[in-house]
Amino acid sequence: MPRRARKKSDSGIYHIMLRGVNNQQIFEEQEDYEKFISILKTCKNICEFKIYAYCLMGNHIHLLLQETKEPIELIIKRLATRFVYWYNIKYQRVGHLFQDRFKSEPIDDERYFLAVLRYIHQNPVKAGICQNINQYPHSSYNEFFKKQCLIDTDFVFEVIHKDDFAAFNNEKSADNFLEDENKPQKRMTDEQAQRIIEKNSKCKSIAEFQKLDANVRDKCLKLFKEKGLSIRQISRLTGTSYYLVQKA
Repeated sequence: MPRRARKKSDSGIYHIMLRGVNNQQIFEEQEDYEKFISILKTCKNICEFKIYAYCLMGNHIHLLLQETKEPIELIIKRLATRFVYWYNIKYQRVGHLFQDRFKSEPIDDERYFLAVLRYIHQNPVKAGICQNINQYPHSSYNEFFKKQCLIDTDFVFEVIHKDDFAAFNNEKSADNFLEDENKPQKRMTDEQAQRIIEKNSKCKSIAEFQKLDANVRDKCLKLFKEKGLSIRQISRLTGTSYYLVQKA
């Protein structure tokens, strides 16, 4: 069945989401977040795109970009290819890290633009990672209040006054963009689950877990379920397919 054509934006602005393959973790350590931002800066210089917001979550990434010199497909290809190449070398793994096709939606309305920007910044709060958006270190929110090195704030402050920016971003919202599934509440936080995985498998990363002997792996998966981790959570944090986790 042919893929549906990607909707084009008249403004060139897109909300982009990249997910880890099988919803697995993309960022294992602080260095991984820093490397992605470094690559984002490099690609911005090459492609000359504008970036208005970003948020790097454990297993997915949100970007609010405007294409100029190069189309969005090439921008994301450059970005993903560079990061995956570095990531696979670091963690001694091969193959895909991101799902095959990134999600995107065109932004051609100022009100919608602001709603998406707020949604991106509120992601960590809605995920229960922090209580306030300014506490999360891997989003663009705090860049709007200091000397910027990555975010293009001029356009944002043309759409919303700088004095109203913080209040708007902290305003409670039920907006939900580019999500195609209703995620059930987790039985425990990812941080708690990660500690259980590391303690019982002796693996400190997804790459290490994926190198386990199949029998050892299956015993670990069964143990994780017994300790209260959900199947989706185990799949995401170990890089193991949902089917294998369910079967174990």
